[in-house]
Amino acid sequence: MAPYINEGIISIQANGSGVYRQGVRMLPSVSLMMAEGVLPSLAALKKPFVTIVNSFTTQIPGHAHLDVLGAAVKNELEKAGVNVWYTNVGGAICDGIAMGHFGMKYSLPSRELITDQIETIVGAHPCDAWIGIGNCDKIVPGMYNAMARLNIPAIYVSGGPMLAGSRGTDLISVFEGVGKFSAGKIGKKELESLACEACPGYGSCSGMFTANSMNCIGEALGLALPGNGTIPATQRIAGKVRQYQINPERLRLARQAAKRLLFLLKNKIRPLDVLTRTSIDNAFILDMAMGGSSNTILHVLALAHEAGIPYDLKRINQLSRLTPNVAKISPSKMEVHMEDVHRVGGMGAILKSIEQGGTTPLDLNAKTVYGTLGDYVRKSPSADGNVIRSVKNAFSSQGGLAVLFGNIARKGAVVKTSGVDADMLTFSGPAKIYDSQESALDAILNGKIKDGDVVVIRYEGPAGGPGMQEMLSPTAALKGAGLKAALITDGRFSGGTRGLCVGHVSPEAAAHGEIAILKNGDIIAIDIAKNSLNVRLSAAEITTRLSQLKPFVPKVKGGWLARYIRFVTSADQGAVLKV
Repeated sequence: MAPYINEGIISIQANGSGVYRQGVRMLPSVSLMMAEGVLPSLAALKKPFVTIVNSFTTQIPGHAHLDVLGAAVKNELEKAGVNVWYTNVGGAICDGIAMGHFGMKYSLPSRELITDQIETIVGAHPCDAWIGIGNCDKIVPGMYNAMARLNIPAIYVSGGPMLAGSRGTDLISVFEGVGKFSAGKIGKKELESLACEACPGYGSCSGMFTANSMNCIGEALGLALPGNGTIPATQRIAGKVRQYQINPERLRLARQAAKRLLFLLKNKIRPLDVLTRTSIDNAFILDMAMGGSSNTILHVLALAHEAGIPYDLKRINQLSRLTPNVAKISPSKMEVHMEDVHRVGGMGAILKSIEQGGTTPLDLNAKTVYGTLGDYVRKSPSADGNVIRSVKNAFSSQGGLAVLFGNIARKGAVVKTSGVDADMLTFSGPAKIYDSQESALDAILNGKIKDGDVVVIRYEGPAGGPGMQEMLSPTAALKGAGLKAALITDGRFSGGTRGLCVGHVSPEAAAHGEIAILKNGDIIAIDIAKNSLNVRLSAAEITTRLSQLKPFVPKVKGGWLARYIRFVTSADQGAVLKV
């Protein structure tokens, strides 16, 4: 059962839009509904109210076409004869556009804004069911969290992934191109050409980055229909660089989601009927199998919190040891993109490969908004052997994500193992300490990092950053420059990150976690097989250094980020806000 919110939400869970049928005292409200065109007559009050919550905005390529999907959903619902409210939520951020400047500090906090806005909308204008339309990094988990928090019939549908750019490029090609340019490996004209070609049109960025990872995980959680994560946003137009023609298959999925929502409403199927510890296990198993973004751990832990489901980080390692990595998608395998995964069967084919291998506790009986997980998996094609492999021929015998523990990560740290080269799975080297992403990036681009170094970026956690901004710029710069160096941080990484990059180090530096005591030259040891992250210092030296730490001084003094610092929890708890 989800944690108690307030009596208003409890009333909506019990009565939905029934508040508007409580006699003449509600006629002023009804009059306004008629004025806005939602309610055609008093008689229509007897019909259910369904709210479309869209995150359409032209500030995000993954969202710039969501008005078209929203119109399709609205039309489908109106044909069914229900009263339809349509609203947009604000605070939607493109991580790629916010990357590399102060704006990225707003990204993770925006997840809480999205959830709070949806609670506000439904709390103030009670409805009987709602459908979320989103696509990108924090909007997707924000909508999932709202589904759990409100716990009225709901379904989620995404705008779909972007097609790959020319020559099989994508956004990460551009970020890594900056690193290549700084190392003198390519010229400015080549870099500019790459920037113009890599992101061809609508959709969430085309690899297995955070947005697509979360959209795919929705299928295993059971909150979204099959194909949600992989059906491309657009269909390719031959001879055109820009791809803006909406994919008919994506429009069909949106209409199907609208119809399915009405089924959920009629049968009183709610998110917490679907969202259980088993479904969270299923989601992490898919994550391990497909080598998803490390951010999924942060967001799924937050979802478990909203649903009132205790979930230990150590459980993730247990699942990883039992779940082979059967798919590598950009950035882990730069030539493979979401359109390729969809072509060979999507998430259903990945889960079928795992299920046929018989090595994981995947539960095909788990309930979903479309029936059971087995209804999807059993009818999916078998692994093609190239994009998706069989368990017998897996890329690795263990999953694509791991949680590390040690004397500088007592509460855990996360690494995307599917993006780590085999010769870097065990690594040690001297620390190069930076107290911000910007100072670390300057050092990398100016040649101050050498092979064998361990770059430490701290005070970039949920409170320290604030906002735990993504580190795609420095990680891509390291990769682009061809450096054999590791990076650890109490911040986080883009789903587009590859290389030996360990994030979410908890406790964070701002909370006087051990990462705050590190000094230049300290030897950091990383052993992914042993799930360990340690500094080679004695326990006595660690205790002494901790006692000498000065109180943390917040970097932001005003605005809502200052309030966020006061209430945000550690990454190991999903960076949720304390009530």
